Amino acid sequence: MKLAIADSRPNPNQDKARSASPPERPLSPRNEQKAHTLGLTSATGLVIGSIVGTGVFTMPAVMAGAGTMSLVVLGVIAIGALLLGVLFGQLTKRIPNSDGGVYAYSRHEFGDFAGYLVGWCYWIQSWAGNAAIVSSWVFYVDALFNITHPAGMENWGIALVGLWVPAIVNLVGVRQMAWFQNTTVVLKFLPLLFVGVVGWFFVKSVNFGGFNMSGGSLYSGIGIAAGVALFSFIGVEAAAITAKRVRDPRRNVGRASVLGTAASAMLYVLVTAAVFGLVPHHALLGNGSPFVNAFQGIFHHGTWPGKFIAALAVISGIGALNGWTLIVTETSRAIAQDDLFPRPFAWSDRKGTAWFGILVGTALPSLLMLWRYETSTGLTVFTYLVDLTVVTVAIPYFFSAIAQLTYLVSRRRRVQGWTLARDLSVAGASVLFSMWVTFASGYQVVYQALVVLLAGLILYAFLNARRQRLGEATEPVDNPPEEPVAALPRSA
Repeated sequence: MKLAIADSRPNPNQDKARSASPPERPLSPRNEQKAHTLGLTSATGLVIGSIVGTGVFTMPAVMAGAGTMSLVVLGVIAIGALLLGVLFGQLTKRIPNSDGGVYAYSRHEFGDFAGYLVGWCYWIQSWAGNAAIVSSWVFYVDALFNITHPAGMENWGIALVGLWVPAIVNLVGVRQMAWFQNTTVVLKFLPLLFVGVVGWFFVKSVNFGGFNMSGGSLYSGIGIAAGVALFSFIGVEAAAITAKRVRDPRRNVGRASVLGTAASAMLYVLVTAAVFGLVPHHALLGNGSPFVNAFQGIFHHGTWPGKFIAALAVISGIGALNGWTLIVTETSRAIAQDDLFPRPFAWSDRKGTAWFGILVGTALPSLLMLWRYETSTGLTVFTYLVDLTVVTVAIPYFFSAIAQLTYLVSRRRRVQGWTLARDLSVAGASVLFSMWVTFASGYQVVYQALVVLLAGLILYAFLNARRQRLGEATEPVDNPPEEPVAALPRSA
């Protein structure tokens, strides 16, 4: 069932187009049930699976460069992510069954241009984030199969497997995707919890590095930790993005977002701190697969513990990529259905799968990985992709927060007292959190994200021109050309 989200600005041409087209028939109860295939459990699993990917398996190695202060940064980011989960739940109550989540919120409140801008940024970060996930995933595939000093093209071939297997699963259909997602969440969540609980019995205090190991100021250490920490929490909005496919989205989107984020936050803090204590600090630095060393620190004997955790990391990455492939597809589909993106992204097969969006959303990170493996190696590939993803996702988070803030201060909803103070606090804190994340990412990354954003505006110019020709967007009224001033007769 397609939901048309109206532009907040009047558009008489659009009204004419609607009256000329036949009315859309409502879905039958059976088809309605098929359209909403994700219950609370599956939606929560989608959030956890999207958050907890292979990022958690590489995160300790990056955070070790900042020192134990990174655990404090991780806790702050976790609180910010929980606030975002609450925010997305509040927004979905106002705009249930919305296609595209953060895109839909911005378009509903600010119009087509803001909606496109947010949708473009989120779509970019989604498939670029898949490239970051698969770059971490490749480390554990190498560890699982004892691939030492792999060539760039060899790792690219492995990355293609990690990107295209989830694409095939999504092409099969959402029901199969939900089953696959829940299975991979269980297979990775319990062993990680084992490290976060049992691993503490084997922790050695001497393994922990200093509070600030960045070699610079406290601010530089925060910058190192903040990027990878936020990247590891991207996915809090997964249920909101797929709200159209969630049963009872008014209730379940917010609950799934908070439950999934809280479970992931608890796991992250426990596991990251445990790995810091299980692996010597010098062994963590530059280590793409630190959990292999962590399991060796628990069991001590043989190579099977490292192989076991490497296999779990591989499963975890496939599960995360599976969920994010769906999110990439649903984001581009939603924008295309509103005619703010190339129309092929809305093409669907008889099962309702946006197959063109899946193919393009998988081909782009495949090409990005080819470029990165030809120019970089090791953790450099991972950290670059993480930084690009973080800034481009902070923009949609910011717009979602100010959309809710606009709604609250406009007095369209009669709220007062504690309820108003609570909602304003959530929206205001989310605004500040998104701005801080952007600021902490560093000038170079913000510059690169700005270039990507400007490139998207070029595409919008052509799309908006087409919509004006078709009468789907209001044409601006141009000033008429100036009339030439008649020459005055000369006086005698």
